[in-house]
Amino acid sequence: MKTLIFNGSPRKNGDTMTLINEFIKHLDGEYKIIDAYNCNIMPCIDCRYCWKNKGCCHNDEMQQVYDYIQECDNIIIASPLYFSQLTGQLLAITSRFQTYYSARFFRKEVPIAKSKRGGVILVGGGDRNFEGAYNMACSLLHHMNSKTINPAIYTYNTNNIPSKDNNIAMKGVKNLALLFNKHT
Repeated sequence: MKTLIFNGSPRKNGDTMTLINEFIKHLDGEYKIIDAYNCNIMPCIDCRYCWKNKGCCHNDEMQQVYDYIQECDNIIIASPLYFSQLTGQLLAITSRFQTYYSARFFRKEVPIAKSKRGGVILVGGGDRNFEGAYNMACSLLHHMNSKTINPAIYTYNTNNIPSKDNNIAMKGVKNLALLFNKHT
């Protein structure tokens, strides 16, 4: 089993990474983490290369991500919330999923044959407004052919209660990993 994790946090030891680490501690198989703030992936520039060609005109780390998306079984989008939305750097990277949209609607191709299971981990400071971020994450997961998307694992008020002390969130990521493990 292979799992792809998109980490939208700039903090290597922050609350989002705490939940990712708890998740992978219980996960079987291999995993790959795409760290949005420490990778060499350009955003989409709407050059329209993908309207007629598979892939993208940028030759960067996204080429390996595209390959891993094709073969993986599970995809997780994990992000802190900035103004109740996924981080800008994560959205910049995922803008490169434009090639999947173009495959379907311009080239009339199926961009990803293998269906995936999806999960969303969201970390917020306090307003409890995560629906917009969850909906965006679900849209991104659908573009990567996630047929099953689990309910969001969300922790809020992390300014006062760190993720490691949120028993519900810690149990949620553990249970998500165990659920993914059952489908191997």
